[in-house]
Amino acid sequence: MRTLISTAFVSLDGVVEAPGGEPGYRNSGWTFKDVEFLPEAFEIKGREQEEATAMLLGRRSYEAFAAVWPDMEDFAGYRVMPKYVVSTTLAESDLVTNWGETTILRSLDEVAALKESEGGPIIVHGSAALNRSLSDAGLIDRYHLLVFPLLLGAGKRLFSTTDKDTQKLRLVEHEAYANGLQKNVFEVVR
Repeated sequence: MRTLISTAFVSLDGVVEAPGGEPGYRNSGWTFKDVEFLPEAFEIKGREQEEATAMLLGRRSYEAFAAVWPDMEDFAGYRVMPKYVVSTTLAESDLVTNWGETTILRSLDEVAALKESEGGPIIVHGSAALNRSLSDAGLIDRYHLLVFPLLLGAGKRLFSTTDKDTQKLRLVEHEAYANGLQKNVFEVVR
C-alpha cells in the first residue's frame, strides 16, 4: 500500500489559506510577510520532492499550482511526477500540458484504489477541502506540518470539524527554529 502524505504550511490556529500570497484572503502571504525566512526550516520541502513518487491535489490547488509550478526551479522535482486531481467538475481539456502526466480522479474511492496500487509515497499539497475529506475518510497516513507562530483567525482550515472518533497521531520528527517555526511530522496510528 502506498503512503499518503499531507504536507502543509499551517498557522498555530490551523489556517492553511493563501500562505503564498493567493488573492482574496485578508492575511494572504502570511508565510513570508510575517515570519523571517530561515532556509533550514524548509529542508523538509526538498525531501518531500525526493521521497514522493506522485502528487495528489484538489481542483482549486491544481489550477493554482499548474499555473506557476511547472516553470519554477524550486519545484523541478514535481515536473515529471505523475499527478492526480480529485474533482467532479474538472475536464481533461482543463489540464495543462507542460506539467507531466495528470489523471483526474472523481471520488475518494478512486483515491483509496490509488493507495492500493504499486508505487511509492503520494504527496498532497494545498487542497484544504480535499485534505479534510481524506482525513475524515481515514486515507491520510502521515502529516508534514510547518507550523507558523501566527494566529490568523478566519480562513480555510486543514482539519475538519466533523464529529468523529479520536484519531491518534505519533510524532516521528520535530524541530523548532529560531524564527518560531516548528516542523512536526506525524504518522497516523492505525
